Amino acid sequence: MKMALLIARKEFTEMLRDGRFRGAGAIVFTLLAGALLLGWQSHREVSAQHRSAQEATRAQWLKQGKKNPHSAAHYGVYAFKPQVPLTLVDPGTDPYTGVAVWLEAHKQNEFKYRPAQDATAVQRFGELTGATVLQLLVPLLVILLTFNAFSGERELGTLRQLYSLGVAGSELASGKALGVAAALGVWLAPAAILGSVAIVAASGQSEVVASGPRVAWMALSYLLYFGAFTGISLAVSAWAPSSRAALMILLGFWMGNGLVAPRVASDLAKSWRPSPSAFAFGQQMQTALAKGSDGHDPGARAKALEAELLRKYKVDRVELLPVNLLGVRLQDSENHGNEVFDQSYAALWENFAEQNRVHQVVAWAAPGLAMRSISMGFAGTDFAQHTHFAKAAEDYRRMIQRTMNDELTYRATSTGGPYLAGEELWNRVAPFTYTAPAAGWVAERQAPSLGVVGLWFVAGVVTAGWSARRMRVV
Repeated sequence: MKMALLIARKEFTEMLRDGRFRGAGAIVFTLLAGALLLGWQSHREVSAQHRSAQEATRAQWLKQGKKNPHSAAHYGVYAFKPQVPLTLVDPGTDPYTGVAVWLEAHKQNEFKYRPAQDATAVQRFGELTGATVLQLLVPLLVILLTFNAFSGERELGTLRQLYSLGVAGSELASGKALGVAAALGVWLAPAAILGSVAIVAASGQSEVVASGPRVAWMALSYLLYFGAFTGISLAVSAWAPSSRAALMILLGFWMGNGLVAPRVASDLAKSWRPSPSAFAFGQQMQTALAKGSDGHDPGARAKALEAELLRKYKVDRVELLPVNLLGVRLQDSENHGNEVFDQSYAALWENFAEQNRVHQVVAWAAPGLAMRSISMGFAGTDFAQHTHFAKAAEDYRRMIQRTMNDELTYRATSTGGPYLAGEELWNRVAPFTYTAPAAGWVAERQAPSLGVVGLWFVAGVVTAGWSARRMRVV
C-alpha cells in the first residue's frame, strides 16, 4: 500500500505539472461551473414563476364569483410541477414532457409549457447542463489522463525499471488510479462545492434537507461511473501495443458510450414498441369517451341511469327524486371518462416503460445510458416521476369534479331556477400540493441502472488489476 501511495503521489505531481492536464481540466471545470450557474438561474426563475402562477390560479379560483358548480368545474385550475433542487444539475425530460397541466371537467389534458417545442434544432443539440458535462466531458478527461498510463511508461522504458524495483502490477495500477482520482478531485471538488452552494441558494432549507439522500445517491453513482472509466482506461493502456492505439480504442469506446449508444437505443426502442402519435392517441380516447354520456344530453347511458335512479328511490318522476339528476349524470360521465383515461394512459405509459427496458438492455454495453437514467431519476426529472406527478394532478382534478358534482347532486334539488354556488364551495377545494417521492422510491426503480454502473465499476477495477499484472514490459 505504501508503494501505491508513492506512485499516486508521483502521478498526481506529474499531472499537475502537465499543461495539457491543466488546460483540459480548466475547460471542463469552466463548462461545469457555467452549466451549474445557468441551471441555478433557470431553477430560481422557473420556481418563482411556478409559485406566482400557482398563487394566481388559486386566487382566480376563489374569486370566480357566483356560478353553477359545473361551470366552475369547467373554469378549472392549473397544477404546476415543483422542481426538485437537483433539477439545476439535470433537467432531464422536463423540457419535453412539460411542467404544468390544466385541470377541468371531462378532460385529462396534456402537459403544457415544454421549452423543447420552442427550441431550434441547434439549441437542442447545444444545450449545456451539468449532467452533460459529467456524463460526457469528465470521462473524456479521464481518458486523456490515463490512456498512456502504462503504454507511455513502456515506450519510455521506465516500466522495466519499476518492475526491477519489485513493484507489483496491482500496486502500480492502484497507485495510478489514486493519482488520477486526486487529479480529478482538483477540478471536481470545487465544482461540487459550487453545485452545493447553488442548490442551497436555489431552494429552501426544507427542500435541501429532503434532497440530501438524492444528492448522496447521485454523487455515489457518478463516482462509480468515473471509477469505471478509470479502470477501463488503465486496462486498455496496459495491453494496447502503443499509446496511440490505446487512445484510439478509448476514444472509440467514449464515442460509442456517449454519442452512438443513446441514438441506437432510441431507434431500437421505437422499432420494438412504437408510440402512437398525439393525434392518434387523442382520437382513440375520443372514440372511447363517445360510448358514454357527457352529462349534458339524454343519451342511452343517461336514460339508463335515470331509470336506475327512479327504481332506487321508488318514484315515477324525475321531479320527485331527492337528488339532482344532472349532478348524478355529470358524475357518471366523469366516472366513465376516468375509466377511459386510466386505460388509455396506462397503456401509453406501459409502452414507454417497454421502451425504457430496451435502453436498460443496451446500457449493459454502454454505461452512459445507465448513468443518464440514474442522474435524471435522482434529479426528479425522469419519466417515472413525471407520471407520478401526473397521477397526483389527475387525482386532484377528480376530487374537484366530485366536489362540484356532489354540490349539484345533493344541494341543487330545487327546480325553481339555476343553482349558483359561491366562495364557500370554492374554499372547500383545498390548494393543490405535491410531494416528490423519496430517494428510496427512486432507487428502487433505478435498481437495474444502478446495477449496471456498479458492475461496470467492479469490472473496471478487476480488469485494470488483471491487465497490470499480465502486461508486456517491452
